[in-house]
Amino acid sequence: MITLLHLMSALALLVWGTHIVRTDVLRVYGAQLRRILSTSISKRWLAFSAGVGVTSLVQSSNATAVIVCSFVAQGLVGLTPALAIMLGADVGTALMTGVLSFDLSWLSPLLIFGGVVVYLSRRHTSIGRLGRAVIGLGLILLALELIAAATQPMMHAAGIKVLFSSLTGDVLLDTLIGALFAMLTYSSLAAVLLAATLTTSGIISLKVALCLVIGANLGSGVTALLSAASQNVAGRRVALGSMLFRLSGAILVLPFINHLELLIAGLGHDLRFSVVAFHVLYNSVRCGLLLPLVEPMARLCERLLPERPLDDDAVRSQHLDPAAIDTPSLALANASREVLRIGDLIEKMLSCLLPVIRENDTIRAQQIRRLDDDVDRLYTEVKMYLARVSREELNAKEVRRWTDVITLTINLEQAGDIIVRIVKGLENKKIAPQRTFSDAGMQEVCEMHARLRASLQLGLSVFLESDVRSAQKLLAEKEAFRDLERAYAKTHLVRLAGETRQSIETSSLHLDLISDMKRMHSLFCSTAYSVLDEAGLLRRSRMDTGREQDEERRAMAARAGDYSPP
Repeated sequence: MITLLHLMSALALLVWGTHIVRTDVLRVYGAQLRRILSTSISKRWLAFSAGVGVTSLVQSSNATAVIVCSFVAQGLVGLTPALAIMLGADVGTALMTGVLSFDLSWLSPLLIFGGVVVYLSRRHTSIGRLGRAVIGLGLILLALELIAAATQPMMHAAGIKVLFSSLTGDVLLDTLIGALFAMLTYSSLAAVLLAATLTTSGIISLKVALCLVIGANLGSGVTALLSAASQNVAGRRVALGSMLFRLSGAILVLPFINHLELLIAGLGHDLRFSVVAFHVLYNSVRCGLLLPLVEPMARLCERLLPERPLDDDAVRSQHLDPAAIDTPSLALANASREVLRIGDLIEKMLSCLLPVIRENDTIRAQQIRRLDDDVDRLYTEVKMYLARVSREELNAKEVRRWTDVITLTINLEQAGDIIVRIVKGLENKKIAPQRTFSDAGMQEVCEMHARLRASLQLGLSVFLESDVRSAQKLLAEKEAFRDLERAYAKTHLVRLAGETRQSIETSSLHLDLISDMKRMHSLFCSTAYSVLDEAGLLRRSRMDTGREQDEERRAMAARAGDYSPP
């Protein structure tokens, strides 16, 4: 049992090492790798080579699958070149398995020591993240050494031999076990290297190891299918095509596994090398032969997964690429673009609001409610997307941007709720009882509405460009809008004192309306605070500012001779 625990811990270390390498390489070079994959689509062989190169760097065909599926889902890459990239990814992960199969145990302590030194000294920089990727590579090599050491006692342990006694050469069973192990570890690399090590130790036969290798390839394809389940139909087609390619290779090879065992055994006496060589040759030959068939496979996937019309016209996110989660700068940029879409929806709601106020337009009122449902949906998606971005790995600038994005998202969602509340109040207090605002009151509301829309546009511009002058202008507009709301509340009371019938009937609605507009305006202007705070121009508090303004006004009045200090 202790021997099995040692093996399991070594496998866990192997999986963790590959995770670290994949995560940190994507965080540092994710944008460049994604650009390579998205632009290398003009020729089939170029797309295939891009898949080989990118997967060799991230050491995971599943990571490449997630990126490619998201590209196809967004319409950035066609299905045919995406399938060519996936074939290249299969070859890339096989080549990395071959490289790691060599005896590099002497390199492991150097990589871990050097990586730790670099990471601790430059933790929140790109160099520090590369240092952590080097640590991950060192852990992979260390894990392989531990796996080899853990399997040595298995040759003499009766219990362990009983555990593996089910692997007796049943082709389908062994293939299924290899697929399950690759799915559990999220890594075909771990499954292949374990099979090679167990074969070298004499615990399993070469035939069983070859079946485990083929099963590991299938398991990796199933994992890609599960990862693409959240994508649209276009994205799922990529994972389906890749899985069908893997399945067709297994169907063609498994009937001849006995002949392949004899052929592979003739490569040499080193069984570990033989298993890894089979993995490389199997994927290289399979993908090379299937590359000319990417176009027919694309047509087949389109038939198997046809586009279905949407049940409704609901707005869905367009920029929240799940493949960018491991690259915080890209993830924040994607979330920012989606928040701007929410801002556009709020602007549409404001545009529809004025006809409801002026003309009692119930059709526009229903449209506002539908738009608010879209805002709520995008708000939830952006919020959950940002929650998946690890804040521990963000630098100070990225943390500020993360906070700005989530703050604006919340503020825009609250603004949408305020607009819906305004519409409900209009329906209950104005439209249903057939009341109207006075001409003066309507003019005041229209002026505040126009300034509200302008401030929304300016606030989104400040969020996008972080311009200090625009931020200062936005805060000045906030103070002016607050003063305007107070002035219009007073003029409304004057009309009430004059017993204006329309003002009396709509008094409560009018005051609530301008008050809600002021709340919305404050939400739109909140983007200015972060920009001014970063520039060191944010005032300490409104109370201090008011005291300074009073002192300045008194000084000016004293200089003019109109004020005598007490």
